[in-house]
Amino acid sequence: MLLRLLFVFVAFGVLTSTAVGIVLVRRGGGLADVVLVVLVVGLILIAPAWLLARSFVRPFRELREGAERIAAGDYGHRVPGGVWRDSRDLARSFNEMSANLAGQIDRLEAERGQLRAVLGGMVEGVVAVGKGQRVLFANAAAGRMLEFDPSVATGRPFYEMVRQPAVQAIIERAFKTGQPQGEEMELHNPASRHVRVYVAPLSTEPAAILVLDDMSELRRLERLRQDFVANVSHELKTPLAVVKTCVETLLEGAAEDSKARGPFLQQIAEQTDRLHALILDLLSLARIESGDEAMHFEMVSVRDAVERCLDRHRPRAEAKRTTLESIPSSEELTVWADEEALAQILDNLVDNAVKYTQEGGQIRVRWGADGNRVCLSVEDNGPGIPARDLPRIFERFYRVDRARSRELGGTGLGLSIVKHLVQSMGGTVRATSEVGTGTTLTVNLTQRLSVL
Repeated sequence: MLLRLLFVFVAFGVLTSTAVGIVLVRRGGGLADVVLVVLVVGLILIAPAWLLARSFVRPFRELREGAERIAAGDYGHRVPGGVWRDSRDLARSFNEMSANLAGQIDRLEAERGQLRAVLGGMVEGVVAVGKGQRVLFANAAAGRMLEFDPSVATGRPFYEMVRQPAVQAIIERAFKTGQPQGEEMELHNPASRHVRVYVAPLSTEPAAILVLDDMSELRRLERLRQDFVANVSHELKTPLAVVKTCVETLLEGAAEDSKARGPFLQQIAEQTDRLHALILDLLSLARIESGDEAMHFEMVSVRDAVERCLDRHRPRAEAKRTTLESIPSSEELTVWADEEALAQILDNLVDNAVKYTQEGGQIRVRWGADGNRVCLSVEDNGPGIPARDLPRIFERFYRVDRARSRELGGTGLGLSIVKHLVQSMGGTVRATSEVGTGTTLTVNLTQRLSVL
């Protein structure tokens, strides 16, 4: 259309100039007159020709500029198209292409963002390495395990960011063989970890995906389970061996001697009591750890709970000439707790204090408010606990003095039960001690003030 208009416009100018020139020649005009007419007509046609050319060129310039802006990342850019139908059709097609391209780019960015969010939120470490083993992507978990900063790792060689020869070796093996590689290894760094490393090379390009699964907690739990089985076996074996020895001795004739059989029967009774206490503690601890222990929370008076506990343990304390004393708060305090669980906590703490405090010692139970918590502590002036043992006293079967603990009938589970019960009620427990001075065990529980 535009070309036809240009042709008509030029033809009109040529024909007009020719007609005027012929008329001038017939009337006696000279060549100069003809040239003058042609120049005048040409000058008259320059402005329309320039406007026409400009309207013709502008749409193409706008299309070129639009293409450049799209190439620069402005994917939704639109062009007007001008006044000509052909240029408007071309602009409409261009704008549709731009809109479709912008939509596809937006979808790709959304999918990329979702993928990064998923990979970033994974507990497993994920690293993508490309040509030259340059890092294409790494999530935060991989950064924690391999001790590097994922935000600055992109584009840099993996071996520059991670100083773990074993991991580097498995990546190189995967690139060399083109086959997935997996291996469990211990990473030697300040936070030693057991990690399962899996590397899968991509068949479409020289790249590979590295996945790291932190096995440290699993290995720790396996060690705890092994230690627990070994400790339980040992704790059960000792009293059973004593009972078996006493029974064999009685069967061999000591049962007929009234004077001899008494001590053996006494030992059997003591060891069966110890086995019974150990089994009860194991069952209690198993219920608490599994979450099957039903808690019935209510407002419990701290004063009443402490006094009932001291009444239960006072006969044993008096037998050792040990003083039991309660030092109450100036205000009546209640705690939001399970009454039976609170009684078990107090019983274990006071029982330990009575066991390990020498004759003539003193045990104090005091409590008071600390913000929105109640601090309840059991203090004794016993031998105390060495600093090296203090962090471990809440572990199952951990004893500072194993021989004395067994002699006193301890199962080694009392403080572990205390810790789990306190945590089940949303509280905390801590121990402070000084050798030769005594030990203080403090429990913090949620409190509610009320006047009783």
